[in-house]
Amino acid sequence: MSSALVVAVARTVPWRAVAAGAVVGLLVAGLPRVLSGTLDAWLGLALLRAAALAFALGLTFLLDDPARELTLPVPTRRWVRTGVRVALVVPVAALWWTAALSLLPAHARPPVGAVTLEAAATAAVALAAAAVAVRFTDEPRPGPSVAAGLLTLALLAPHLLPTRCDLFVLVGDPGWAVAHLRWAVVLAGAVLLGAACAVEPLRGLRSRLAS
Repeated sequence: MSSALVVAVARTVPWRAVAAGAVVGLLVAGLPRVLSGTLDAWLGLALLRAAALAFALGLTFLLDDPARELTLPVPTRRWVRTGVRVALVVPVAALWWTAALSLLPAHARPPVGAVTLEAAATAAVALAAAAVAVRFTDEPRPGPSVAAGLLTLALLAPHLLPTRCDLFVLVGDPGWAVAHLRWAVVLAGAVLLGAACAVEPLRGLRSRLAS
């Protein structure tokens, strides 16, 4: 993979949308720093979940590319371009999550491994949804509609999921460990779905090769 490709893809990444989600997420995680009151693990978990959702909403714009239908066919396949975009944002996401965790006092911080799994799964779902939109629609900027769908899903899921499939359990709940096995399944499924949708459709591949 050439550095020219990385630079070219980096220029098309909607960094403002990603940064907006990151800033909102940090503001949410940092609320205890500016508000007085008792902070416990329950509130800490709620704040980190909200922060992870805010960052994921920014990630729904990652695959937006207004020039998708305007540029000439290129030899670089879609999965490569998508992979570069994701690779560019992964270290940013890791640094952002570290900062979000550090904003919470230690006594109010939920188990880091478990809540990190939740955040990773939420981000993966956002990226998978964006990949699905790119694969099955002609919209060059599916981010807004994908973000709206993800936000709706996040608001409804805690109320619609049956108890046996609950994901949003509290720290200390007997179902905490089992719920995070479900989060691992969500993460794996989202990664597989995103990878499958990153592959260029056969029709598009044939037309690109013919050009």
